[in-house]
Amino acid sequence: MNGPGIDYEAVFQALPGAVALLTPGLVYADANETFLSMSGRTREQVVGRYLFDVFPDNPQDPTSSGMHNLRASLERVVATGERDSMALQRYDVEFPDRPGVWQERYWSPVNVPLLAPDGTVALLLHRVEEVTELMRARGAGAGDDRARVLESELYTRAKELQEVNDRLRRAHAREREVAIHLQKAMLPPPRPLGHHPAAVRYRPAIGALNVCGDWYDLVDLPGRTAVSVGDVVGHGLRAAGVMGLLRSALSAASRVAAGPAQALEVLDLYSRDVDGAESTSAVSVVINWESRVLTYSSAGHPPPALCHPDGRVEFLDRATDPPLGARPEHEPRPQAETSFTDGAVLALYTDGLVERRREDIDTGLNRLADALARNRAAAPEALADILLTELTPPAGNTDDTALVLIHL
Repeated sequence: MNGPGIDYEAVFQALPGAVALLTPGLVYADANETFLSMSGRTREQVVGRYLFDVFPDNPQDPTSSGMHNLRASLERVVATGERDSMALQRYDVEFPDRPGVWQERYWSPVNVPLLAPDGTVALLLHRVEEVTELMRARGAGAGDDRARVLESELYTRAKELQEVNDRLRRAHAREREVAIHLQKAMLPPPRPLGHHPAAVRYRPAIGALNVCGDWYDLVDLPGRTAVSVGDVVGHGLRAAGVMGLLRSALSAASRVAAGPAQALEVLDLYSRDVDGAESTSAVSVVINWESRVLTYSSAGHPPPALCHPDGRVEFLDRATDPPLGARPEHEPRPQAETSFTDGAVLALYTDGLVERRREDIDTGLNRLADALARNRAAAPEALADILLTELTPPAGNTDDTALVLIHL
């Protein structure tokens, strides 16, 4: 039994609807009896096999698009972790005992993600309702003729809806591409920091609608370096534009402010006049190379991580305040200090690196600390790639990720 008195495997097999479970690689993990009966396949012909090896497109129909549309829907669910209801589809099925003979079939599919504890897509629930008989509208007489007309119109409207959705997705994809280019133009590689190597990474979120406003900045000052990262709430070109304004403002403030707390206070005041800047999080760290001291302040942002040469990881979390625009204007922001020794590694990042759906943030921070400690001897460029590889879920991040690493 899989629960308190409920045999969920028996429930799955007894479901009146046709349901199959697919891996993220689109291999059948299971299928209930209704699905097998409706598709005319045995369990051995389905389970463990790639979906489109079992149900390929009809090669005799050059206009067939069922396989393409279904693959796009399933890949979208894997990428976004969100349910996708498809328009009515024609997807012909080959007779299992008559190779080369295809039957015209119509389906109404829904694809739903089943998430693992870490928020990644573990399985896909693929439910289909067959509407072939409705589309055929067999029979004679005026009533049946009218039914055929209405059902033909229904199919036509469903296809039109799918084409509209496809155009919208392409438009969003173009907007995402523009936003990514804008972000890259405003997030250049860091200048050399003397003898202290640094690495930066920016990774956009998966999915056409998830471009966000993460940023990083490094400002070289006499004997010091100011490092910051931030995260604008929202998606798309607007978020990228707000990100550019806030990054420039903080970069300028860091050059004249007495410390990171004052720089964030200036940014807070500026953000109140920028539409879309509310609730932005940011953190700033000033590295004093002579005194070997880090001075930092955070506006609602995940804490930077300082990995000491012995592998101990210290999170800079003693000067955290609310995000921009969420605190009284004239109260000073907190500021704290910590010392470092040669060979330490400083990591600043946005929440896309550590946060997962349905997971406590401490779990992600512990994962980051472990990866930093194990790989601390690697050069910053190599370490940045290692962290992104180890900390990114198999299905990809659903939020942008910015990462700055500095070898102190």
